[in-house]
Amino acid sequence: MAHRRFSIFIVLCFTAITMHAFAQQDDPRSVNGRMWTFDYPPMEHFKAAYDFAPDAAWLADVRMSALRFGGGCSASFVSAEGLVMTNFHCGLESVQQVTRENEDLRRNGFYAATLDDERKVADLYVDQLVNIQDVTDEVIGAMRGAENAQQAFDARDAAIGEITKRLTTGGLRCEVVTFFNGARYSAYQYKRYDDVRLVFSSELNFAFFGGIYDFWAYPRYSFDCDMFRVYDNGKPLKTEHYFRWSSKGAAEDEPVFVVGNPGRTSRLVTADMLAYERDANMPNLVQMVTDRKEVLETWIRQHPEEGDSWFDELFGIVNAQEAYAGRLLGLRDDELMAKRKAFDDAFRAGLKKNTAAWAKYGDLWEKIREVTREQQKIAGDLYGLRSGGFGISGYMTRAAMLVTWIDQMNKPEDEREKRYQGAGADLIARVIAKPVEVAMEMDKMTLARQLRRMQHLLGSDDPVMQIALDGQSPEQAAERLLKETVLNDTTALGGVIERRSLDGVNDPLLAMVQRMMPRSQAAQERSHLLVEELKVLTRELGEAQYEVYGASIPPDATFTLRISDGIVTGYPYNGTVAPPWTTFYGMYDHYYSFKDSKEAWDAMMGGNAWALPDRWKNPPAVFDLATPMNFISTTDIIGGNSGSAIINRNGEVVGLAFDGNIESLAGAYIFAPEKGNRTIGVHSAGILEALRHVYKADRIVEEIEGGRRR
Repeated sequence: MAHRRFSIFIVLCFTAITMHAFAQQDDPRSVNGRMWTFDYPPMEHFKAAYDFAPDAAWLADVRMSALRFGGGCSASFVSAEGLVMTNFHCGLESVQQVTRENEDLRRNGFYAATLDDERKVADLYVDQLVNIQDVTDEVIGAMRGAENAQQAFDARDAAIGEITKRLTTGGLRCEVVTFFNGARYSAYQYKRYDDVRLVFSSELNFAFFGGIYDFWAYPRYSFDCDMFRVYDNGKPLKTEHYFRWSSKGAAEDEPVFVVGNPGRTSRLVTADMLAYERDANMPNLVQMVTDRKEVLETWIRQHPEEGDSWFDELFGIVNAQEAYAGRLLGLRDDELMAKRKAFDDAFRAGLKKNTAAWAKYGDLWEKIREVTREQQKIAGDLYGLRSGGFGISGYMTRAAMLVTWIDQMNKPEDEREKRYQGAGADLIARVIAKPVEVAMEMDKMTLARQLRRMQHLLGSDDPVMQIALDGQSPEQAAERLLKETVLNDTTALGGVIERRSLDGVNDPLLAMVQRMMPRSQAAQERSHLLVEELKVLTRELGEAQYEVYGASIPPDATFTLRISDGIVTGYPYNGTVAPPWTTFYGMYDHYYSFKDSKEAWDAMMGGNAWALPDRWKNPPAVFDLATPMNFISTTDIIGGNSGSAIINRNGEVVGLAFDGNIESLAGAYIFAPEKGNRTIGVHSAGILEALRHVYKADRIVEEIEGGRRR
């Protein structure tokens, strides 16, 4: 009985701390998330949720303190002298670029002890959003009077081009941003800084502690943190706008805000569009990435001496495989799909209240359903008959090149595609005649997995599969197809090219490709038309949503600056509860727990995923192991948010966003913190503790704490 009372007590405690966080989860609009733009800050939402009413000065300072880092990450100023904070994985390419002979900064880390030691990174830049201008009337006005969708899109693009040119002035760069699938447009003017220098980078094993095993996991123990500095005219930039630092970080249940540039979400969709993603597109992506992962793992085990050369690709593949699998898991969650359907219903109900809007947009859902049904019909051919790109055998791709070349060369020259005219045709022929640049055994594994995917999508009775398999397993068929192809016989291949014909050639791979190509091309052409039709419909869907909800729903992410709100809180997982934050104690527990475990060792990924750099094996006595290291919040992020500052209502840094958990991956389509969707960040106190006591980076600590260099 005592145990039962204790269990009830724990449940009630956890319910109490999460009720505030999810008070709005029953609002159908909540599935669209909290990636608010600075164009339309959600003042009423902030007031209702947190009793917080930031003024215009607060919003402007936060906006100007945040940065876009290079081509795909976020960052922020954290001192008045241009010090920039971002993630290790965002800065990794730059770290490798400034690595000198006999150095391995990726694995050993870097700290510039003086200003003169900071290393300039060629071609690295950061962008600061300095102005926002609503240009909706100008863009939509240009589209009025168009006779069809294509004319409207052309007029839109022309207007955007003119605005971009006009507002790229005075040293500012302009980008026109589309919101709500084309219902609203804003011109963003950026100040670009292109003298950026490396100041600090942690070690690979510390930044990626847990390696591939902990991708998307929580609890987590990663120090994914780098520091750079922006220079202006050869001196550290003097900036008024930067995030001050909170040494303690945020308390449990405290509101926090992520300020960064989320990449892409697909939330302004219908349940039917998500069903197509769930049933066709995403399963195919997951399987392709999984197949490539298996091929690489098998190859590296067979050829361990090549492990280093495949490290980067395998690391990226594992990341992608888990990301896509997590998205698919979310799409297959009936509760999440029901939330999407509930929003569709509420959306339509709201639209019906406006007679004119309902007359204009009321049939959108049925039109979209018809398009997705047509997409489902061609999905097998579209995905199953691919002959090039990721996950496709190199020999298959070369066979498709040969079949297409022969087809083009047997047409009058003026009827051929441009690249097959004149010298272009000869250049392609020379490429076809070269050996395929992939090891035969690796390609055999790739082809076998490709054939298995095709068998699943098309069925064994499909004419293409009958040629390909000929009664064999995909593995046996792959070996036969590659053994019998003329692509390995330079003499026979030369004859085919000279004759511009496959007549008399007994090559099952080429025969298979010949049967594939017409169907594949037809599916691609049909898919293109359907996608274009869907673009028009989703633009109208965006207009309808804005008609009903205005800016009370944030638009989809577009790798432009957003502010996302949430609270620091744990969540139930794996039969227990995930804590709001982890500590360095937990990191060392993992280190010692896995130190001698065979399961922890993976030669393909460079050894023990929970190994620590030498400097971390015996931290100084003054180092406080109870310091928070990573923490979680219900803020809304996605790829592109890497490197975003996490701040409190005072505009102080409480952390550095670097990842989401596995439950967050469905957030590409549906935001559901009540299902465990969490942002993972490096804790502000943990950053200072590590810099001060282990890295001895006193000048950086003093600059962060004081806001400027001493």
